[in-house]
Amino acid sequence: MRIIAIDGPAGAGKSTVARALAARLGLQYLDTGAMYRAVTLAAIRRGIDPADIEPVAALARQIDLEVSEAGVFVDGSDFTTDIRTHEVTTAVSAVAANSAVRAELVRRQREWAHERGGGVLEGRDIGSVVFPDAELKLYLTADPRIRAERRVAESGGNVDDIAAAIERRDRHDTSRADGPLVEAHGAIVLDTSGLQIDEVVDRIEELLERG
Repeated sequence: MRIIAIDGPAGAGKSTVARALAARLGLQYLDTGAMYRAVTLAAIRRGIDPADIEPVAALARQIDLEVSEAGVFVDGSDFTTDIRTHEVTTAVSAVAANSAVRAELVRRQREWAHERGGGVLEGRDIGSVVFPDAELKLYLTADPRIRAERRVAESGGNVDDIAAAIERRDRHDTSRADGPLVEAHGAIVLDTSGLQIDEVVDRIEELLERG
């Protein structure tokens, strides 16, 4: 099973890089962050407080969740666009800190990879928790201001506001007790601040060729 694990903070380019790398390598790609966002939106739509541990955990175990190149679907409903709203972005940290939710989604992520014989998975704990024995573990990062500018270019907003939100998310993700955002043991750190996507993917391919 061939696993490429890509972790890093919000706005570092993980999703774009992972998708491009998967295409080059002929592997499938999984955005694990979209899974947490999908659970968050499902909770909101059902009137469940995303910070309410047990009900959200039960929901995570119950829903039919599909994340693929076709989009994000929960119980047959298309969540692809709505998981990127400010409301979900604000609430997702509480869901991601829920240990029972993490256990369920990690189980699903491992199952996804085993069914496909591997893949390129990106998130915040893929190399440290989900697949610590991945063929290649990467930690992508970038200057916080650049990360904010990228987010604004994707979905609009104010750069200062987005930068502040990213810093809050970073603090939350790195300090949570379960599956914190860390540089996994053996991970290679790539700063994407001044690089184009193709340049980042080229560097990753070089790392894979070196073994």
